[in-house]
Amino acid sequence: MTKIGLINKLAKEAGITVAEARIVVNTFFSSITEALSNGDKVELRGFGTFANHMKKARIGRNPKTGDKVTIPNKRVPHFKPGRKLKDYIDL
Repeated sequence: MTKIGLINKLAKEAGITVAEARIVVNTFFSSITEALSNGDKVELRGFGTFANHMKKARIGRNPKTGDKVTIPNKRVPHFKPGRKLKDYIDL
């Protein structure tokens, strides 16, 4: 499902306009993005948890030249599905 598919489904299911559904979906995603950028985690009970994980610095290689390159620490977003979601998918 794409973002526009989600917007259309929400509009149909909730009986609201597509423009209103677009605002809801965009607000939902921007709220999660903002929380993660602030270092917070977002827990949606029964669905899953969005959190940041820290990747350690490592040595990589430049694919063109083969030279060693130091890749610094960085935060990456991570999603851990909840039990209900896992059970629903694994029917």
